Amino acid sequence: MAEQKKISIAVIRRLPRYFRYLYDLMKLDIKRISSKELSDRMCITASQIRQDLNCFGGFGQQGYGYNVESLYEQIGKILGTDKRFACIIVGAGNMGTALANYENFKRRGFDILAIFDVDTNKIHTRINGIEILPMEELEDFVEKHKVDIAMLTVPNRIISEVAKRVTGAGVKGIWNFSPTDLRLGDDVVVENVHLSDSLMVLGYRLREKGY
Repeated sequence: MAEQKKISIAVIRRLPRYFRYLYDLMKLDIKRISSKELSDRMCITASQIRQDLNCFGGFGQQGYGYNVESLYEQIGKILGTDKRFACIIVGAGNMGTALANYENFKRRGFDILAIFDVDTNKIHTRINGIEILPMEELEDFVEKHKVDIAMLTVPNRIISEVAKRVTGAGVKGIWNFSPTDLRLGDDVVVENVHLSDSLMVLGYRLREKGY
């Protein structure tokens, strides 16, 4: 079974990209595609595509290629998009507001139920229809709503404290936007996001081309 294998994190990180490209292909009413055709679109070698998909059992047929809709659905299941995840945002600043306003989360199965903040001027106001609640209510809310994921957009000086608080309340998934990489034990899944890293890579690539 695919779930019993140890899959490389590099492969996992490519899956959402496959998922996006396949969605675009469906919108173009393309029914099937070969690994070579997909590689031309994605700028990944056909060999890499086949290796990645073979980690999960392989989905193509020799001489036919991949059924686009079927592959899209299978990758979606691997990524958990057939499930719903209850989420909260902690921190109603610029990043928290941007996350609350991003409509694609809901389409991908991530339901943002509430936002938490300490600013009394923001409490009980709403961002994109999502209510901002006081931090004092966090633990009760997490327990009542069985929250799966906390998106942390708080200042770096309190990130460890907030992370311990939400995981102590029972949250098992952390999406961390602080500069500090969080490591919270084997029973908590953490995805550390560093937007500036991606921007610096872009800067390097521009300088490399002499722009």
